[in-house]
Amino acid sequence: MAVITQFVVVREGVEKMTFTSKKEADAYDRMLDIADNLLPFIQASEATIDDTAAEKLAFYMAANKDTLASLLKGAPVKTDPVAKTPKKKVDDV
Repeated sequence: MAVITQFVVVREGVEKMTFTSKKEADAYDRMLDIADNLLPFIQASEATIDDTAAEKLAFYMAANKDTLASLLKGAPVKTDPVAKTPKKKVDDV
């Protein structure tokens, strides 16, 4: 019989994702923390964005935080940006 260790990311009592390594689970949890922190920032803008779109945008920005950080530092936009694909649908955040 095999023993499988799983790391589960849980938010507000809801299971978000399961990983086989602690490192991946911690990285996903940090990304969700970043998205949670970005949401009020996005909602405070003058742009008219509904809550669902704001959540998707926050999740996208968090998933691509390294590219976003470079852009905020003034780096040029890459012609073919490679977005990290989240392992879970954005709607499930």
